[in-house]
Amino acid sequence: MSEDFPTNQTEWSVSELSAALKRTVETTYEHVRVRGELGRVTLARSGHMYADIKDDRAVLNTVMWKAQAGRLNFRPEEGLEVIATGRLSTYPGRSAYQLIASSMRPAGVGALMALLEDRKKKLAAEGLFEPQHKKPLPYLPATIGVVTSPTGAVIRDILHRLEDRFPVRVILWPVLVQGDLAATQIEQAIRGFNQLPAPDRPDLLIVGRGGGSIEDLWPFNEENEVRAAFDSDIPLISAVGHETDTTLIDFVSDQRAPTPTGAAEIAVPVRNDLFLTLQEHGHRQKRALARLVQLRQERLQRFRLPPPERMVEARRQHLDHTARRLETGLLQLSARKRLRLTEKTGGLRPETLRADLRRNRLKLHDLMARAHAAQAHVQARCSSRLAGQTALLTALSYQATLARGYVLVRAPDGAIIRTARDASVLPSMDLRFHDHDLSVAPIGDRAQKPGKAVRRTSDKAGSVRQGKLL
Repeated sequence: MSEDFPTNQTEWSVSELSAALKRTVETTYEHVRVRGELGRVTLARSGHMYADIKDDRAVLNTVMWKAQAGRLNFRPEEGLEVIATGRLSTYPGRSAYQLIASSMRPAGVGALMALLEDRKKKLAAEGLFEPQHKKPLPYLPATIGVVTSPTGAVIRDILHRLEDRFPVRVILWPVLVQGDLAATQIEQAIRGFNQLPAPDRPDLLIVGRGGGSIEDLWPFNEENEVRAAFDSDIPLISAVGHETDTTLIDFVSDQRAPTPTGAAEIAVPVRNDLFLTLQEHGHRQKRALARLVQLRQERLQRFRLPPPERMVEARRQHLDHTARRLETGLLQLSARKRLRLTEKTGGLRPETLRADLRRNRLKLHDLMARAHAAQAHVQARCSSRLAGQTALLTALSYQATLARGYVLVRAPDGAIIRTARDASVLPSMDLRFHDHDLSVAPIGDRAQKPGKAVRRTSDKAGSVRQGKLL
């Protein structure tokens, strides 16, 4: 038993017991190495990492402070088997023991390769490695953005190779290329280059670092950095490690270079080769133009064209002949037209015109007389028919019917009475004759026999007479 944890003390406070227990655990287990599977990995804003290291029977709370967590060359993930080195301690606030880890590494290369294979399958299933997503590289970029460490040999190799081949503008975005923070910085650099305005935005990106172990190259296998490379609108060349090294960024980049120097060779052509190519093209163009001129001269000579004056002479003579023929033709045409006009107007003399006028007047007078006679005949026929229709209408009229002895019987409301039954129930009736109107009313009691009624007549002077209706 440790001296910090005396057994002869009979009464303890909770704080004293926790402190004594903490000193005893830290002194007894000052340096331990634990192997297990990571679970519940949490990266705090302060930079500290909290995780569980577990096996099938126990769980050990683990803490790694910011200084040590920043030196990790891989990203701790749940399910990864690791070997952690540190010291045991206690956390009195929860009455729990924990491991204060000073270092951590994957439990062998096999674990990292298995994790790498699982992540590769996941990204491939999402289509990030498909060839149709690859963008063509610019033939001669004006500005190249480089994402790498500012102090390593990578940037020097790239600049030296660009200077030899074709000097262009280079913008360096300094990042860490190893450790737990490297992947985040590389992601920020790629996205930052894509967000630059047009004058400063590169035409091509190179992401690179030198060779190393799989642990050293692990930041280029992180998912966030791989997705940033896939989302880049600027064409990207990956130049990570040596030719035999392969990382996930190589699969999403638009082109992979075996080395950073190889990336510079892919990025730009050789300036001297371009000069030689341009000179060769210029010589070929001159030879082609000379040959074309020669061919055109030979073709022109084959035509053997006469001098321009001779070509114009023939046309001029043809024009003179045509002008003379035109003048003669116009004179002949005018004579023929004049002759035809004389023939057409030869019979139009004043005596003939006056005789025709007299004949036409006589014809017009005769036609007018015949028209008047026809009009009178039609008018007489229409008058005779109108008289007959008028006489027929008069004979069939309302007044003529009453004159023949008929009487029109009406009720006081003006309705026509057609039967004696209808007349027997009326208080009075109006009789219309041809010459007078007669109003008839019952005499005495209305119950008297039909046919007994008072007769009142009104003559033209308005007098009223009474009588019996027989």
